Amino acid sequence: MTKAELQGLRNQWATRVAEFQASGQSVSAWCAEQQVKPHQLRYWLKKHSQAVGNVPTQWLSLNLRDLANPPLVIRIGQATVEVRPGFDPDLLRDVVRALAQ
Repeated sequence: MTKAELQGLRNQWATRVAEFQASGQSVSAWCAEQQVKPHQLRYWLKKHSQAVGNVPTQWLSLNLRDLANPPLVIRIGQATVEVRPGFDPDLLRDVVRALAQ
């Protein structure tokens, strides 16, 4: 099997694995519907989980100041306004008046 054929097979099974996982079906039910042998699906599920496990961890930075000062939530009718520290009082007054009309 050439590298291109092998890559095509991997891509085909990556699609199948995603479809199986999205289906919510059992292995046997999905395989019967797709005319695939259960051991083939289990093999590729294992390969897929190993490949996903090799993805490097990426870190996410958080701004803790935002967590320490949660916004004030104002509800007027169906509208919701979040007011954060350092807001413009004139703008808030105009928004509240507009929503109250």
